[in-house]
Amino acid sequence: MKPTPAGWPRISPGIYYREPARMIDWLCEAFGFEIKLKVEGEDGRIEHSELTFGPDGLIMVGEEMSGEARRFETTRLSPMNAGCNTQNLMVYVDDADAHCERARKAGARIVAEPELHDYGDDYWADRSYGAIDPEGHLWWFTQRIRGA
Repeated sequence: MKPTPAGWPRISPGIYYREPARMIDWLCEAFGFEIKLKVEGEDGRIEHSELTFGPDGLIMVGEEMSGEARRFETTRLSPMNAGCNTQNLMVYVDDADAHCERARKAGARIVAEPELHDYGDDYWADRSYGAIDPEGHLWWFTQRIRGA
């Protein structure tokens, strides 16, 4: 494979929210993302955004679209409007316990407290926790303890 463009990981998920501008600020406060790019349109509408996490993590946050507003022949909804969560995101952190407390203080709903997941000597061990953001996206934050 050819290398990706400078500053871009191989995969960059897009996450949709009812209130993307508010959620961009919340994701930075609660989970430690940083704004790389935020393109605002009319009335503060988020046209495009890129949030980074460390040197090689990148997500795009956008506004949900349905009906006449939708693009690319698909509806994109926040879990709040979809009534379900169709994906989760997993992010490696340096300290799962400290990260969990930061997220909790910012209002994340912790659905799995930090816990060791040991897959045996032939594999690895991680300390992870699960959190749901204010619009219902499920996030897993993981600290590698041992192994590959």
